[in-house]
Amino acid sequence: MKIPAAGVSLEADLTDGERGLVVFAHGSGSSRRSPRNRQVATTLNTAGFGTLLFDLLTPDEELEDTRTARLRFDIPLLARRLSAVVGWAATRPMGLFGASTGAAAALVTAAERPDDVAAVVSRGGRPDLAGEALAVVRAPTLLIVGGRDLEVLSLNERAASRMPAEKAIVVVPGAGHLFAEPGALEEVARLAENWFARHMRG
Repeated sequence: MKIPAAGVSLEADLTDGERGLVVFAHGSGSSRRSPRNRQVATTLNTAGFGTLLFDLLTPDEELEDTRTARLRFDIPLLARRLSAVVGWAATRPMGLFGASTGAAAALVTAAERPDDVAAVVSRGGRPDLAGEALAVVRAPTLLIVGGRDLEVLSLNERAASRMPAEKAIVVVPGAGHLFAEPGALEEVARLAENWFARHMRG
């Protein structure tokens, strides 16, 4: 399916669920086909949550980003599109799941749409890139970081200290940035499911 968002049309995959909708914002150089996000989405679907995975960039922009890696760090652009998709979905309760730079876009969107976003989960994210938006995020936010991803852990700790909202940092022992180690991504999915179940109540 295609979703109109901030002047472009974005490819998306929607799965319905009775416990609310979780919108995914993928990370640097990824897309709605990210196997890691799809694994988390499958866990959420099994638990009764709907999921929406979509491409933050158009095909032409993805080609450009492959060459320059510029657009994946354009947080205002990514946040505008994510916010438009949240508005298009018009579903409550709604959660956001962001990975890498997508986590920053999720937090900016949560700050801009406090009545729409009930909870945020970040996987190996860069919440620090959300900048001044961190200070006005009201949605409860879970920051999941791999135990071996020390630089990103430090950035998450600094970002969390600027957030007045309910927040938690959970470190997955032995996991790297991509959570490719056995059982690591399953733990991410379990943590996300529990966080959304706690905070996304209609």
